[in-house]
Order: sequence, then structure tokens, then C-alpha cells
Amino acid sequence: MTDDELLRYSRHILLNEVGIEGQERILAAHVLIIGAGGLGSPVALYLGSAGIGHITVVDHDVVDMTNLQRQVAHTVASVGSPKVQSIQGAIARINPGVKVTAVQQRADAARLNQLVAQADVVLDCCDNFATRHAVNAACVAHKKPLVSGAAIRFDGQLSVFDARDALSPCYACVFPPAATFEETRCATMGVFAPMVGIIGSMQAAEALKLISGAGRALTGRLLMLDGRAMEFTELRISRHAACPVCGTPHPPGLP
Repeated sequence: MTDDELLRYSRHILLNEVGIEGQERILAAHVLIIGAGGLGSPVALYLGSAGIGHITVVDHDVVDMTNLQRQVAHTVASVGSPKVQSIQGAIARINPGVKVTAVQQRADAARLNQLVAQADVVLDCCDNFATRHAVNAACVAHKKPLVSGAAIRFDGQLSVFDARDALSPCYACVFPPAATFEETRCATMGVFAPMVGIIGSMQAAEALKLISGAGRALTGRLLMLDGRAMEFTELRISRHAACPVCGTPHPPGLP
């Protein structure tokens, strides 16, 4: 670690749970962020400022004026530009030492299979179930920890799904792919601006904990936030043996 890095990250290094070794793990880490909007903005900014060595951001969309109410990585000058390029510039202005790879395309299964394999931690910051399930499947296949967040209206939720842990559920254990969930979008339902900041910041915290080894990850727990009352509810979640993604398949000839 250079003298400049020792100074920049001194407040992390002072934490006994992180220290120099933990910060070095952060500097060497590669994270994958799926989605460069409301959740992806605080995730990218905090991970960039914390010194993640390589950040890959995936999003097909461009910045729209309606995004600026909550997507804090983007500015008026970014309107019309690809969100991944806007976030790439925002991180560079905070911490030019971070390598940022901008991928402007939809996160389909084939691309995710490639990108997830290269990452240490994956953060799901997207806004639709199809992509969430594709991200989860890739993380299970490559045994990569997934930090999943969601926010709509005044409500938010957060969990960590760690395929390296034999007891950890995956996203599909909690939200089965075959189940019918109402697809909710900010464009039709609205979202309280700070909600994505709260959940996104917590996603960044969980990722940094996983990488540095600090604290206890949210694995096996689903944290839900009611922003109207500012009340948290925690649910214990478990792995399902019959899960179509992470469950143990039956041997041939057995039901």
C-alpha cells in the first residue's frame, strides 16, 4: 500500500475489523454492479470511494431527467448519456485510482455468465425480476456472493445470498421463478428519493464486509424497511432443498 493510499483509506485502517489487511483486500477486489440507477448510484460511489480495485457496471439505459430525483451519480450534464459512462466519470472524480469497466448492454444470461465468473462480489441493483433471477442463477453457478437490494415507493429490502455457504438460500429460494409477482416500477409506482440511497448504501456496506472480512454478513436474513415509519423488520430465510436453482437434484430413479 502506498503512502497516498495509507492516507486516503486511513479511516478504514483505523477500524480494528478492517485494518491494513482488510483494506488491501478491498483494493484487490473486483465487484460487479448490475444496474446504474437509484441503487447502483450509491453502491458505485461508496465502493469507489472505499477503494475497490476494479468495478464493472452493467446497464443498457441512458440518463433521463426523471432519474435525477434519486440517481445521485448522474447530473443534468449527463442527461442523454449512457448511465454506465456517467457512473464511470462520477467514480473517477472521487477516486481516479479505481478501474471502472462500463458495459452498456442488458444483463442477459450469456453476458452474466462471463462477468459473474470474473467478480469477487456481485451487487443486484436492477429493477426487474427476470434480470434478478438471471443474476442469481449465474451467482449460484459460479459460487459468488450476491448482495441483493430493492426499493419502491417508501419500502426497501436487502439480503445477501452466498452460494459458497451450504446453508445459505439463493434469491430463488425466497422468490421462486415460477411464482407470479407484480412487477413494480418507479415510473408507475413512484419512489421516495432517499430510500434508494439507504438501501444502496447498505448494499455497499455488505459488499465491503464480505470482501474485508469485517462483521457478520446478512446471509440467511431478509431485512425490510418501512420508510414511512422508519422501521426495520428482519426475517430468517433458509435454503430450500427443492429450489430449482440451488437445490440438490434427486439421483436418477428417485422422486
